[in-house]
Amino acid sequence: MSHAGRRYLVTGAAGFIGGAVARSLVAAGARVVTVDNLSTGFRESVPDEVEFIQGDCADRSVVARVSGPIDAVLHIAGQSSGEISFEDPIRDLQWNVQSTLALLERGASLGCRRFVYASSMSVYGDQPDAPVAETADCRPNSFYGVGKLASEHDLRIWQRQYGMETVALRLFNVYGPGQNMGNMRQGMVSIFLAQLVREGRIHVKGSLDRFRDFVHVSDVSNAFVRSINAPAARPVVVNVGTGVRTTVRELISELLIASDSAVPPESHGSTPGDAHGLFADVGLAQSAIGWKATVALRDGVPGMVEWARRERVP
Repeated sequence: MSHAGRRYLVTGAAGFIGGAVARSLVAAGARVVTVDNLSTGFRESVPDEVEFIQGDCADRSVVARVSGPIDAVLHIAGQSSGEISFEDPIRDLQWNVQSTLALLERGASLGCRRFVYASSMSVYGDQPDAPVAETADCRPNSFYGVGKLASEHDLRIWQRQYGMETVALRLFNVYGPGQNMGNMRQGMVSIFLAQLVREGRIHVKGSLDRFRDFVHVSDVSNAFVRSINAPAARPVVVNVGTGVRTTVRELISELLIASDSAVPPESHGSTPGDAHGLFADVGLAQSAIGWKATVALRDGVPGMVEWARRERVP
């Protein structure tokens, strides 16, 4: 199905992932409207072709300003830090659960057939040292992860009760050009790169042996776009990762090579709710939405470093 002439609501288009998705859809000929409160994003990041509504997605009066028709909602806006969720769990609930319900309600009233949600690997909590599949027992370690899992259940119930097709994408560690280098509590790659650029050092909170699955923003954007038209006879929950286990030590090595630096990382402290290690089983993504990652970390990191230098990221 072509995107030309279709109209989509992409929340959070002033941000890192939402902006990338909005640009992809505009390039494919779609009309896009966004709702963003600019809490972490930037107005100038919203593509000129996108209709911009400033406000909180959890606020029904703001969401009511979205007019129809809407062919699909891609809900990407939200608070995206496990660490920050401990500071104000109620606000985190509003950002990441109440907003989902408000958008499901508004989408249904505008004839939306498909709702694609930015969930997170944080729903899993601690897992064995093996690729984690969507069928794993979810035991989140943070209020953020709890909220994401709650929204997944809201989608499942909404599809069963009201018939709107739903897809939840469990995003692993997304990185790439455009990531907010000013947010030092979300985004492992951007945090380490910002420290390196600004201070000539890298401070790690936690063990260098922790591991993650780093997936490039271009691949993540493609997953959202593909999810709009993927078959969905039942609610679909899909891992969006590379399936590659990368330790923090290995990530830092790639950053140092790409930036031609040789500073040893410092390691002390910890982050509330941080899992020791997660990486994705990606088999379902290929069968459910026809997607797989194409950008390896060794290829994606140099481009992000070059972007940071070119943009003179403060």
